[in-house]
Amino acid sequence: MAENMWAYQATSGYQTGTDLAGFKVEATDGSIGKVDKYSDTVGSAYLVVDTGMWIFGKHVLLPAGTITSIDLAERKIFVARTKDDIKNSPEFDKDKHVEDPAYHEQVGTYYGTPRV
Repeated sequence: MAENMWAYQATSGYQTGTDLAGFKVEATDGSIGKVDKYSDTVGSAYLVVDTGMWIFGKHVLLPAGTITSIDLAERKIFVARTKDDIKNSPEFDKDKHVEDPAYHEQVGTYYGTPRV
């Protein structure tokens, strides 16, 4: 997993300034939804993914470090997590995710823990 969970990996193919809104997001075992919003702020880069009907319209926060690759031509983002990993992630809190370091720590710790 990424050394800094809140940064795009150099190998992901992310190019600063690329508009990721609307890109499809693919877990290791299938599609999980589309990017609702994203950030490329240094040290706190993330995706907010709208999972649609897959998990009852839930939004999830994915640290940029979970991204393994981005296919610009296909408008797809691939993440190094399974659907269950994402489904069981800490609940997305739109009010806390920007200004609460403890929330970022909770999410970062969850995604930074290797899954087997």
